[in-house]
Amino acid sequence: MLFIARWTALPEVEKVASERFVKTGGAPPEGVKMLGRWHAVGPVAGIAVCECSDIEPLAAWVHEWADLLSFEITPALTDEQLGKLLSTALAQG
Repeated sequence: MLFIARWTALPEVEKVASERFVKTGGAPPEGVKMLGRWHAVGPVAGIAVCECSDIEPLAAWVHEWADLLSFEITPALTDEQLGKLLSTALAQG
């Protein structure tokens, strides 16, 4: 499954979050394939698109950073998946 992960650093720990990222690179654990990651200009915030077959490694990755970042994780669809879903829905009327 694909997931979109959005994060924002808690304001009081932005420096600590930046230091941890520089030190660790913020790599995902085994079981999570990061397809891309983008960072906002200015605030310590951004998004990543990840793929995993089991939600537990993704939850573990979020937990690693939960002391510094606020997260929103949502399932995602590709254009092809959404197109198929919409085509089916439209055909059903």
